[in-house]
Amino acid sequence: MTNNPDYDLEERTAKFGEAVINFAKKIPHKPETNSVIEQLVAAATSVGANYCEADDASSKKDFLYKISICKREARETKYWLRMTATAAPSLRDEAKVLWQEAKELHLIFASIWRKGRGKVNGE
Repeated sequence: MTNNPDYDLEERTAKFGEAVINFAKKIPHKPETNSVIEQLVAAATSVGANYCEADDASSKKDFLYKISICKREARETKYWLRMTATAAPSLRDEAKVLWQEAKELHLIFASIWRKGRGKVNGE
């Protein structure tokens, strides 16, 4: 087992969720941001929650399904971060850093999903 937090997906996704929650606290509450804030926090925290579910999956099929949710939620988080940068331009630079982490998580989960599907399908 490695001590590198980049390889501990449970910790990495939890820290990502926490970072997005802290970021969301800085977003001004206005009619055009209120729903964006809710969607952003929901998507970002769902990445880690679904990874925990995947880690405890009862079958390979269940594991892959949960990983696919992680992948989709990471991608959705990228979308909401983009919308946040538009709605609150002063937070654009901070949103960009979080967007990059969401992108990396999306790529990680996409890779896990692709490799896992190959094993399930006998490739």
